[in-house]
Amino acid sequence: MWGNPFLTGGLEQPPSGPGPVTNRSRRNGVSDIYQFVGDHTNPILKPRAAEAVKKHGEISLTGVTYPTPGNQCWPEPLPFIFHNFGMQILQQPHQITILYSDNHEVRRVRLNQPHPAQMTPSWYGDSVGRYEGDTLVIDTIGIKIGPFAMVDVYGTPYTEALHVVERYRLIDQEAAKAAQDLGGIENQRAGGGWTADPDYKGKGLQLHFTVEDEGVFTMHWSASKTYRRPLVTEWQEVVCAENPHEYYAGKDTEVPRTGKPDF
Repeated sequence: MWGNPFLTGGLEQPPSGPGPVTNRSRRNGVSDIYQFVGDHTNPILKPRAAEAVKKHGEISLTGVTYPTPGNQCWPEPLPFIFHNFGMQILQQPHQITILYSDNHEVRRVRLNQPHPAQMTPSWYGDSVGRYEGDTLVIDTIGIKIGPFAMVDVYGTPYTEALHVVERYRLIDQEAAKAAQDLGGIENQRAGGGWTADPDYKGKGLQLHFTVEDEGVFTMHWSASKTYRRPLVTEWQEVVCAENPHEYYAGKDTEVPRTGKPDF
């Protein structure tokens, strides 16, 4: 099990160069987990994307929670899915399987294979991987555009051109702790079972990823996320279920009703 204890994704800004959209709304100096107001002035955003982020932020400022893939129980695309607290990587000769803690989402990565010439978009896209020394590199394209298509909790959209490259490597425990502390500058800790196990002295796992989408971004950008061995040792049952109560719209969805019981 690998865990990251931050509520807003735990992303770490790159030491230099363009990074992800961050939250303008702050609470105790860090991102306000109750109000997502993305910085629509981030230079990575093209005008249409900046307008989408601004619109979502304005909704949030009214006290309304707007819909995301996470709160609407839809499959979470890359890199949105990285906000999960926990993950697990299963290694086989022909593929890598990645499990995520929320709603038991699963990704499968074919090893040492090319992307198909003709591709049908899917929720997690087509992922192919390879090892470069001690680093697992995963290249993903063909991510399906659903009704809540966004790459982050701030409503940043994406197009069919979305391309994500992930690089995973083990790092020393001291470096992993320092990286998570860096993530704590922006993100609020959740505590609980995803907190790092203080008795574990082994390696940490660092994910560095790069995102490009010429339809949305003016340039490619990158971020990192660092995992350590958490206190949690078994998968918890975390299931999001669709229901007619649309709290973000202030009303319930219309569903069939009957004037009398069937029996």
